[in-house]
Amino acid sequence: MAKFTTSRAVIGEFYRTLEQDIGNTWVPGCSMEFTSDQESETYAWLGQSPAMREWVGARQAKGLTENGITIMNKKFESTLEIPVDWIRRDKTGQIQVRIREMAERANSHWASLLSTLIINGESAVCYDGQYFFDTDHTEDDSGVQSNKINTDITTPAAPTLSDMQTAILSSTQQLLGFKDNQGEPMNENAREFIVMVPVPFMSAAAAALGATVIGQTSNQIQALGSLGGFTYRLAVNARLTWATKFALMRADGSSAAFIRQEEEKIKVSALAEGSEVEFTHDVHRYGIKAMRNVGYGYWQRAVLNTFI
Repeated sequence: MAKFTTSRAVIGEFYRTLEQDIGNTWVPGCSMEFTSDQESETYAWLGQSPAMREWVGARQAKGLTENGITIMNKKFESTLEIPVDWIRRDKTGQIQVRIREMAERANSHWASLLSTLIINGESAVCYDGQYFFDTDHTEDDSGVQSNKINTDITTPAAPTLSDMQTAILSSTQQLLGFKDNQGEPMNENAREFIVMVPVPFMSAAAAALGATVIGQTSNQIQALGSLGGFTYRLAVNARLTWATKFALMRADGSSAAFIRQEEEKIKVSALAEGSEVEFTHDVHRYGIKAMRNVGYGYWQRAVLNTFI
């Protein structure tokens, strides 16, 4: 383990660990990233572009349905205080461990923000004025649509391999059927999906997605991938508080279920050698700061499935 004697070395170690990573691998798959240069950004979800039609007579221009949401940037920070004597005495690399932990926690921040968004999806409003996970979404010619469905099983808190396969397939079917505001299929080209489950569902979900024996009941998901070109990625989210639910999200579209908005990337500052804090309290302080937030994007890119 390295021994840090200067604040420059501490900051360097933090950035080496951080590398401006977004953390959990599922984050980019289910969210769109936008940069911001002001206090808030407004996202106008203007329906879908018109589908091709036979040109008969004059062109038929279609207007856009104006809906939108505004996301306010928030300031986030984390500050670590280290006594100067600890720095001088540290021979076992404990400070390096703490610095790396701080960077790793920073890398998990997007996952933390998005997980809260997902958990609150049944009670928080998205761009169409409905809850993000709801049973009565409707826009112009879309008809009434639901991205909140149920699967009836014997033990809702302990689904079996077969239960998970049935639920994953029904969620996929539901998502593929969504239509846009012009009545056109919205996910007909979807081929990649994220299956996000709470920790207690890990075993059943992994077995459901990982079965490989052709011809057996436990092979439905693999067969779907072989025949239809569908692929599924398992995301075990330890932050989910669900006991009987999981979510399926599209991971390959140009738009996504959620928005990541960033005004200022993570930056590190220090009050260290020669500072008033060192003189008065005999400590060094290392702080990180970011300006960012998250919000709901397209509800049509996600389905919540509850076992009942």
